[in-house]
Order: sequence, then C-alpha cells, then structure tokens
Amino acid sequence: MGHGGGGALSAELIEQVFVPAYGNAVLAGMTDSAVLQLGGARLALSTDSYVVRPLFFPGGCLGDLAVNGTVNDLAMSGARPAYLSAAFVLEEGVELAVVERVARAIGAAAETAGVTIATGDTKVVEAGHGDGVYVTTAGVGLVPERVDIRPQRARPGDAVIVSGPIGLHGVAVLSVREGLEFGVEIASDTAPLADLVATMLDVTPDIHVLRDPTRGGLAASLNEIARASGTGVRLAERAIPVPEAVANACGFLGLDPLYVANEGRLVAFVPPGEA
Repeated sequence: MGHGGGGALSAELIEQVFVPAYGNAVLAGMTDSAVLQLGGARLALSTDSYVVRPLFFPGGCLGDLAVNGTVNDLAMSGARPAYLSAAFVLEEGVELAVVERVARAIGAAAETAGVTIATGDTKVVEAGHGDGVYVTTAGVGLVPERVDIRPQRARPGDAVIVSGPIGLHGVAVLSVREGLEFGVEIASDTAPLADLVATMLDVTPDIHVLRDPTRGGLAASLNEIARASGTGVRLAERAIPVPEAVANACGFLGLDPLYVANEGRLVAFVPPGEA
C-alpha cells in the first residue's frame, strides 16, 4: 500500500519499474502532464486512476476527483484543458444508482471545469475484486507557446506560493472512512484549477513550476521539485495555511498536515519579482 501513497515508495516504483520498462525523452520530464508537439500544436496529455473509500465524502465524491484531478494535472503544465476520457471499472453487485451518481458528478464537474467527456470505457470485475467503482480519466489540453512550466525550472531565489489552506481533502476522507468527529465538518477542497492558472499566466508567463499537492501532500511535491531541479526549499511553517480543524485532526491521528492530500490547491515557484 505504501507504493500507492505518493511518497518515496511511489517514486521508487516509478524509477525502478516503469521508467526502465518504457522510458523515453518525453517521460523523463516526470511532470504531472506531458507536453507534446503534435501537428504544430503544443498539447498537454495526462492520465490518472481514482480509487477512494468512501465513494462520497463531505465536499465531493469519486466523480469530482476524477475530473478535477486530471484537469489540474493538465493545468500544472500551463495547459487549457479541453477533452477527457472516463473509464469505469465496476465491482459486481454495486448498485446502478451509485454508478449513476458518480457518472452525474463527473458530468457536472466537467461542465464546471469547461471540458468535454469525449470517450470512455466500462469493465466489470467479480465481487470481492474491487471497491465498488474505480475511475480512470485521461485528458488533453493546449499549452500556450511562451509557457514553460516544469520542475526542472525551479531556481535559487524563487518565491514558493501555496494557493490556499492545505490538508482539507485528506482529513475529510479519513473522517468519514473512520467515523471520526472533530466538532466541525471538514469538507474536501476538490476543485478545478485551470482558471486560476490562466489568470496567473495573464500576470506573468514566466512561472517556473506548478504542482498540485495531491497524494503525499505538500511535502512530497516539494521534495519531488527539489530533486528534479537540484535545489533546496526552505519552509516557513508558520506561513503555511493549515486550518485549525485540520491541525487538530492531524494531531489526534498522528499525521503531519504537510503530507496530507489536497485536491484543489497548487504550489507555484515564481521569480521573486513576480511573487
């Protein structure tokens, strides 16, 4: 299970198994989405699988994650997301009402994000071989010509900005999964970030790095960027926005908020003059 957590073991799995199996110059960038030249256009391409228990949680559900996660991965390359695919793996016995609810959530999230679900697939596995519903989405979008956003561009002196409070999604899911009460409902932050990124690029196209700190949280994302760029990152912990409810829940659960998943936040590395 550690290999799926988005931390050091996940990185080892990618580096030791997948990169040697089909490594190439495009994959070597190790970004949230690959930037490709195709027919004179710069395209961003991303794919991701979504597995969550429970399927529905405060602030969202599996369907929201499946759209927003892929939309955000495209946006982290500066792309304007355009089209998604959606593939369902259903466990035998799951109620069709549940599948319909997830599908409707995907449709609503796609409309909010301004993308079109253009194709999809469905498979069914035997009872006991799944968690009800798994969803895999892939997406494409257009990258503006002057934009060059990738982890290798982090530079000494860059300002590091996080776009909002962290830890909400991970704690929201855990609280429902484990039946925990913290005196206040903690809702997931799941949201599309493409409009935010477009607004940032309107201010300056010279954003060095963007990353959405999902699995592994903010700390894992910063470690990946530091490793890719050969730089260190100094954290001002008191300046990192951790909601009181998240801090209290993490203290109770023995978690570090910096390693808790987010689904509607980004971290940006920008030249100091653009901060």
